[in-house]
Amino acid sequence: MGTIRVLERQVMSVRAAARQLRIPPTTLIHWLEGEERQGRFYPPVLREEPTGSHDVTWGEIVEARYLRAYRQRNVSMQKLRPLIANLRREFGVPYPLAHFKPFVDSRRRFLLEIQDQLDIPAGLRMVYQVSDNQFVLDHRVIDFLDRVDFSETGDREAQRIHPLGRNSPVVIDPLLSSGAATVQGVRTEVLAELADAQVPVEEIAEDFSLPVTAVKAALAYEWYPDAA
Repeated sequence: MGTIRVLERQVMSVRAAARQLRIPPTTLIHWLEGEERQGRFYPPVLREEPTGSHDVTWGEIVEARYLRAYRQRNVSMQKLRPLIANLRREFGVPYPLAHFKPFVDSRRRFLLEIQDQLDIPAGLRMVYQVSDNQFVLDHRVIDFLDRVDFSETGDREAQRIHPLGRNSPVVIDPLLSSGAATVQGVRTEVLAELADAQVPVEEIAEDFSLPVTAVKAALAYEWYPDAA
C-alpha cells in the first residue's frame, strides 16, 4: 500500500477519532474544518481547506496527535497553520507531521528557519538552536516521536501509534479495527466493557486468548485517558 493511500485512508468518524485522541470532538472539528468566532472565520489547521467531511484520515489522526500536545498552551493553533503549510510545500505531502522526514537532524535547521520567518511563539516551537550546528527538538516532539512507528523506507510515513508508550501492547493502527485502539487485534473498548460488567480480568484474558497483562494494559488505556 502506497504512502498517500495509507495516510489518506479514512479510518473513523470525528467522534471516534476524538475519543482515541482524548480531545473534545469540537476541538478536532475546528482543527479539521475551521471555525467562526465573532464574525471571523479561522481556517482549518489540519486541512488546507474545509471539506465538509467528518470522516477522519489516518494522516489527520497522526497530525492531531501531534497538535494535542500543544493545545494546553495559551497560544492560538492558527499560528501553526502557516508552518504546516510550508512543510506541505517543502516535502510535497499533505500530512507533513505524519512523516519522520521533517524531524531528522539534517532538516532541523530548515524547521528553525521557518519558525523564525513565521515568528512562531515559543510555546509552539518544534526545534531550538543550542549551538552553531546543534538543533534540539522540543520535548513534546520527542514524546510524539517516541510513540509513533514510522516506516524505514520511502517517505517514512507513520504506520502506528503506541498511545501508552512502546512498553505497552496497546496500539492504534489504521489497518486494524478501523484505527481503534487494540491489544493483539482485540479492541480495548470491548475488553473494558466486559470488565465494567464485572467479568474477571482472568476470564476475559482466557476468552480472548490474551495474556492477563495485555488485558490490564487495555483497561489502563480505557480507564485512565490522561495516560494516553
